[in-house]
Amino acid sequence: MLSAFTNSFKIPELRTRILFTFGLIFVCRILAAVPTPGVNAAVLQAEIARIQATAGGSILGFFNLFSGGALETFAVGSLGIMPYISASIIIQIMTAVVPTLEKLAREGDAGRQKITQYTRYLTILICVVQGYMLALGLENPGGLGIQAELVDHPGLPFRIMTVFSITTASMILMWLGEQMTERGIGNGISLIITISIVSGLPGATQALYQMFRPPVAGGSAEYNLFHGIGLAVFILLVIAGTVAITQAQRKVPVQYAKRVMGRKVYGGQSTYMPLKVNYAGVMPIIFAQAILMFPAMILQNLPWNVGWLRGLIAHMQPGTTVYTTIYSAMILFFSYFWVATQFNPIQIADDLKKYGGYIPGIRPGQPTAQFLDDAMTKITLAGAVFLTVIAVLPMIMAQRFGIPFIVAQFFGGTSLLIIVGVMLDTMRQVESYLLMRNYEGFLRRGKVRGRR
Repeated sequence: MLSAFTNSFKIPELRTRILFTFGLIFVCRILAAVPTPGVNAAVLQAEIARIQATAGGSILGFFNLFSGGALETFAVGSLGIMPYISASIIIQIMTAVVPTLEKLAREGDAGRQKITQYTRYLTILICVVQGYMLALGLENPGGLGIQAELVDHPGLPFRIMTVFSITTASMILMWLGEQMTERGIGNGISLIITISIVSGLPGATQALYQMFRPPVAGGSAEYNLFHGIGLAVFILLVIAGTVAITQAQRKVPVQYAKRVMGRKVYGGQSTYMPLKVNYAGVMPIIFAQAILMFPAMILQNLPWNVGWLRGLIAHMQPGTTVYTTIYSAMILFFSYFWVATQFNPIQIADDLKKYGGYIPGIRPGQPTAQFLDDAMTKITLAGAVFLTVIAVLPMIMAQRFGIPFIVAQFFGGTSLLIIVGVMLDTMRQVESYLLMRNYEGFLRRGKVRGRR
């Protein structure tokens, strides 16, 4: 693998793309460090650090994770790339249910450019709404669980300045992500999210070190060497399982009939159709987290201060039994929802029939569509259960074992799934360049050498 990294810089085009990507990532990190005027950044950073140390984390901790720590100092990149991700998800779902958008998606490059334009407009709208709500939240920090004044001069000028600053930064991040995809290596938007998550590793490492350090000189630490070995083995098993389920697929055999056109014979070959076990990827977890944010935020900002309302707010916090149960059920639901909206067995069956393909033992047309639908339903259950287990692991570790959430979030959940998925995708792209130049890649060591 070390030789593959070295060989990556021997190919001029690949070297240029890698260095270009690193340069844009550096610019993204600058946006996460430039503070927005009018906010007491030191107080906000201390409060978010305190909240992140609690079991289960919080809404602020979730936003801070995906902004790469920008929310801690309320930098101009506090919203990060999430508004664009939200807009893309909304447009993608609407494309499956709105005939006009579905027609645009089938029109080739012109239609895709139009859909991209709609996504950008929706991104601006989401940025404005979220920026204004964030400004209101900073003016009234009690609703966010912060017991300190954060804004020196609250009012309409502060809100307008905040909305303008963070909307501009989010649009710049969106443009940088598109440039990475086009002229760099990997998927730019996914890389920005991954780098934002990985930027929290130093803080997690420090918190992990404090776990094994005695609180006072001469005392004993809460965790010992055996706990450290157990955590190391556990995270290796979780990563291995995540890689396996991300790569897992069911190969449905497909046979193409022979067709004679003139003096040439076409078709006749056997291939397979890959059905991914984790077809929805990380989307069900993101959907569930995004939806569960709103009840707690709305309840916290209600003017009534009654006992049952305070109890309901307490039960809706991350890490509680009620929250974990609802969270798990929503992940299972959205796993099937995503497959239902994005996987179209009728269209796949029609395309197979059109090009002379069929699944051995299954009649073309409706029986093929029914077979694909049944197969996808069965393997989606395994993927959905895996997603649920991975998603609740950090909360269980924080709630039951007292591990700081800033550490536990890297043992599962959205962070691990995104990091593993993006790293595998980027390594595949780099490997394609290496194999074209007869170098050994990351994932198929020895294939080129054996082919000579």
